[in-house]
Amino acid sequence: MTLAAAWIIFILGLGHMVVGLVMFRAPLMAAVREGLVGKFTMNPERRTAFWFMIFGPLLIMGGHVAIHAVNVADAELLKIAGFYLFATGIAGTLALPRSPFVVALLVAPVFIAAGYGWIA
Repeated sequence: MTLAAAWIIFILGLGHMVVGLVMFRAPLMAAVREGLVGKFTMNPERRTAFWFMIFGPLLIMGGHVAIHAVNVADAELLKIAGFYLFATGIAGTLALPRSPFVVALLVAPVFIAAGYGWIA
């Protein structure tokens, strides 16, 4: 169960990037055409695209860390990841109630429980 939860976070990150490329194709391509560097600061749509896209690799990293923690039985790392994920899930769900942040609220307790040895 814990390994599956870790993979969910990893896959969510991949999905975030794919959805971001589809949703924000126009502003991303415009920034690339204009030279990319510094092209996300003045345009609100581009800023949104940037932050949406940058969250994908962070989710992938979090999932990868959790996968590693499960594979090497690092309970402390699972607890740490779980508590950070839970805090992010709370903040995200409060800010954007109809968003996928609720997934974090479902997965984080699995990491925390595994970290404390309550589940395998």
